[in-house]
Amino acid sequence: MSERVTGTLYGIGVGPGDPELLTIKGYRYLKECRVIAYPKKRMGGRSYALDIVELYVDPNEKTMLGLVFPMTKDQEQLDAEWSRTVDEVSAHLLAQRDVAFVTEGDPMLYSTFIHMARLLQERFKEIPIVTVPGISSVNAAASKLNVPLADGDEVVAIVPATDDIEAMRSRLADHDCIVFLKVAKVLDPMIALLEEMNLTDSAMVVTKVTSSEEGIWRNVRDLKGAELNYLTLMVVKKAC
Repeated sequence: MSERVTGTLYGIGVGPGDPELLTIKGYRYLKECRVIAYPKKRMGGRSYALDIVELYVDPNEKTMLGLVFPMTKDQEQLDAEWSRTVDEVSAHLLAQRDVAFVTEGDPMLYSTFIHMARLLQERFKEIPIVTVPGISSVNAAASKLNVPLADGDEVVAIVPATDDIEAMRSRLADHDCIVFLKVAKVLDPMIALLEEMNLTDSAMVVTKVTSSEEGIWRNVRDLKGAELNYLTLMVVKKAC
């Protein structure tokens, strides 16, 4: 057996908010890895993913690595931050320390882990990367709402909500169930579109699902003009 020359990067999905939804495998890797990396939006800011697993991680026994992922469209700033992030993570991996990167939901579904792992693999092909699936907000919302995402031959779509209303109209028209992620920033236009398409009664909204700050709205008309958390989604399930 060849001697290991680097640590392993583990992308661990920690679920949507409830700490009890962490998988057993994810829990085991959190205990085994020497370094716990977690995403945050700004220096000194809180990490939602870390909040979920703080019950299972003793910061006195681990190296805690907070990684800043700025919410900006400035490509130069983004490139610089991503490069710095890869440098920080790879320094531990090249020193043969395993790193557990925790991310809310699932690491392979609209996760910050995806881009980081891709950049790391481009620069250091010798570093092994392992992902541990987690329960996504999509699945958690379906359970909390008691609404099946798809049954039989129904077709479901997971769509990042945008202000491209015609694209949103097309998704609504073409699928039996649509989950719009990050819908808070376009909530009013989406509600107007639902009213136009006679789908308002088919829509429900959930924010920070399964967490202690969870909010559920089954009548989306009540949300006109509301300002909701970034971690908000809308489920539209047509009657079939």
